[in-house]
Amino acid sequence: MFTGLVAGMGQIAGVDPDGDGVRLRVETPLAAELAPGDSIAVNGVCLTAVEPSADGFGADVMAETLRRSSLGPLGAGDAVNLELPLRASDRLGGHIVQGHVDGTGTVESLTDEGFARVVRIASGPDVLRYVVEKGSIAIDGVSLTVASVDDTGFTVSLIPETLERTTLGGAVPGRVVNLEVDVLAKYVEKLTVRS
Repeated sequence: MFTGLVAGMGQIAGVDPDGDGVRLRVETPLAAELAPGDSIAVNGVCLTAVEPSADGFGADVMAETLRRSSLGPLGAGDAVNLELPLRASDRLGGHIVQGHVDGTGTVESLTDEGFARVVRIASGPDVLRYVVEKGSIAIDGVSLTVASVDDTGFTVSLIPETLERTTLGGAVPGRVVNLEVDVLAKYVEKLTVRS
């Protein structure tokens, strides 16, 4: 389990095809905290660390994950958001994030508003059905509050700290991002919808 509070950014050192999937190689000082088999969220996708070292780790990404997330287009030199899993003694400062991407969205526009930047994300009804104003959403693994939502997308407002510490600071229109909705919304729907 994660909280959507990014611990740091890493850089893709390589993408090695492996059958129908790939092995991502990620450079980051956070790798020093990893043991083989540990979970780590990469742009919001929970992956398993393989061959961790002091300066990086590998992660095998299967075809299903490549289809459902924005990890497929990553290449050497690309920056990624990284988060280590929540420890029982940690504060839950963001929201409950599983690292199970519900879908992708596309950055539609960016508007500076004082010191903040408002980002509009276009997405489909399969994700938007769970998005509510002032609710939580994870974008590329970053826990954010929804500012507004309509039938074709939603907006979030990013403070300077988020812009500086995550890849969202470099977001441009057309960029595809991973989206994970609040898991509680999915459970509520499951419990209230009658078959």
